[in-house]
Amino acid sequence: MKNFTELQLQLNEQQSTWVITGVAGFIGSNLLEFLLNHNQKVVGLDNFSTGYQHNLDQVHEIVGTEKWSNFRFIKGDICDMEACQQVCSGADYVLHHAALGSVPRSIEDPILSNANNVTGYLNMLVAARDHNVRRFVYAASSSTYGDHPDLPKVEPVIGKPLSPYAVTKYVNELYADVFHRCYGVSSVGLRYFNVFGPRQDPNGAYAAVIPIWISALIRNQPLNINGDGSTTRDFCYIENVVQANILSALSTDKNVDNQIFNVALSDRTSLLELYKMMRDVLSNDYAHIQDHQPTFLPFRSGDIPHSQADISKAKSLLSYEPLFRVDQGLRKAINWYKQDLAKWA
Repeated sequence: MKNFTELQLQLNEQQSTWVITGVAGFIGSNLLEFLLNHNQKVVGLDNFSTGYQHNLDQVHEIVGTEKWSNFRFIKGDICDMEACQQVCSGADYVLHHAALGSVPRSIEDPILSNANNVTGYLNMLVAARDHNVRRFVYAASSSTYGDHPDLPKVEPVIGKPLSPYAVTKYVNELYADVFHRCYGVSSVGLRYFNVFGPRQDPNGAYAAVIPIWISALIRNQPLNINGDGSTTRDFCYIENVVQANILSALSTDKNVDNQIFNVALSDRTSLLELYKMMRDVLSNDYAHIQDHQPTFLPFRSGDIPHSQADISKAKSLLSYEPLFRVDQGLRKAINWYKQDLAKWA
């Protein structure tokens, strides 16, 4: 079982073809940047419903024109089977991250969430089966734990879903299991816990809390905290997520097949602690932050009060070792937050 450092050396020496769905999104574009920087060929699929051309442009600028030539982009929708078949043709690995995220959005429009997160996911799973990809790695979600109260969350123990979004992500896991049993498809599901980092959208009603708050602090705008600030989450920096994807795709351990893994820090950070970390990271550059105060709102429907992952399974079977804690991730991303996040209109 190779660790992440060993696998990076392997990637530099052995070129494979990877499919990334949702490639213009937050997680997808970070996966693209990593793979291109490690001599891999990538086919990307995105319909720009939640992804952005400027994310791809930024990756192009970072990796340079020579490495960028290993990337082929297809504008298309996972709800279109033809597009799914097209991107999977000749692929070795699939990293499936196209989806409609957000609990509130799924409550507002469950049909649209189901179309993308269930039908679209199934299309990609069928295409991966048809083209005999080596492994299908997909974005699962910590929302699958639902109303089960125990902490930390362990993969085999889940409760009842609290939103249509949670239902869709659980269905993904069920389909992966059935495709493994019926067709021998090798898949790995990664239950993400509150991922953050560069290129995460700060705009719109369904944006994640960290980019929304940092954008508000930089611009000296109102910042809302749902609840009293005691709500806790297991925030996970994007480079930890990239590591988990590569380890999952390239593992040669048959015990990894058809498994679900938590991807997080196995830690809890309250919203008030997170707010203070952000102020500390930004205060030297923005004097107005010293006087900034949050506004407290009612708890949000469908949310759970506390979340923390047990990552022992990922450590044991994948050799997953998160390299960045929350404050380290915020500081690592500080230049992007100041230079890029502040520009988003």
